[in-house]
Amino acid sequence: MKLYNHRVTQVERHYNMRNYKMMWVFMVLAAFLLVLQYNMSGLWVAGGSNVVGNSFGVLDISTDDIIRSAAEKLHLENLISTNIDYKLMADLVLQLGRELVALGCSEMAALSCTGPPLSPLLPPLYIITPTYRRPEQIPELTRMAQTLMHVKNVHWLVIEDAKNQTRMVTELLERTGITFDHLVAPMPDIYKTRKGPKPRGVSNRNRGLQWLRANATKGVFYFADDDNTYDIRLFEEIRTTKRVAMWPVGLCTKTGLSSPVVIDGKFSGFYDGWVAGRKFPVDMAGFAVSVNFFLQASSACPDATPLMGEFFPGRGNVPMHLPP
Repeated sequence: MKLYNHRVTQVERHYNMRNYKMMWVFMVLAAFLLVLQYNMSGLWVAGGSNVVGNSFGVLDISTDDIIRSAAEKLHLENLISTNIDYKLMADLVLQLGRELVALGCSEMAALSCTGPPLSPLLPPLYIITPTYRRPEQIPELTRMAQTLMHVKNVHWLVIEDAKNQTRMVTELLERTGITFDHLVAPMPDIYKTRKGPKPRGVSNRNRGLQWLRANATKGVFYFADDDNTYDIRLFEEIRTTKRVAMWPVGLCTKTGLSSPVVIDGKFSGFYDGWVAGRKFPVDMAGFAVSVNFFLQASSACPDATPLMGEFFPGRGNVPMHLPP
């Protein structure tokens, strides 16, 4: 009888010890999850190259290092009984950590590539950007993309002066999460062989206008070159354009400014450092046009004049409709 009681007592002790060890395992895992969440949130908030995502880069800090650091902070060797296989526990922790990090990275990547939510109540903005192959092309398009990613209901028309699309440009556009069309429109050969200034960007803008005629019915469009810098407030302001809207453009031409002139609340002319016989001496970044108004003047397109070109639907009657 005593031998039986002794065996029962040993079984109970073994069972209680096992429950005790399992309780510590769950406590350690719970504490580890809290520490891991704290470390990962610190990395994501810090931003920069340590922000992970399939589209924007690679995790610079080793995942295993983060997990091992967290495990050391918890002093697992002191909390877990020596009877538990430490290697098994460490492998379990690392496995769980990798799964959590992978899940967090995929969620952050998806969030990074998602633009502002679309709203049917906002008129769409069509941004027409001429571009051409050069060393600065990708950096300048990246800078512009970082601005447009904060604009709601935007459709980006990126049009290259080339016969074929540049693969790196397409990949960049796909990473941004912006609604886009990547088109090509090479400069006509007749202008390439001419001496002197060439109408750069004109064929690109014409291609963008062709796309608008075929695909757009409402909204506002704006010519935005990739080598300019834009205040994000501009895009929300031009969204309300009824016909044509104009504003000053700084750091251009010798005078440093291109602007419409308003006297007594009425449009009266243009101020620009480079007139060159243009009827409307205005910088291409200095105006936006209603799509509906543009479609009414179906023949409107930039002239293939050197350097800047000109564009205004309806030509002669546009200044009467310019807002103050």
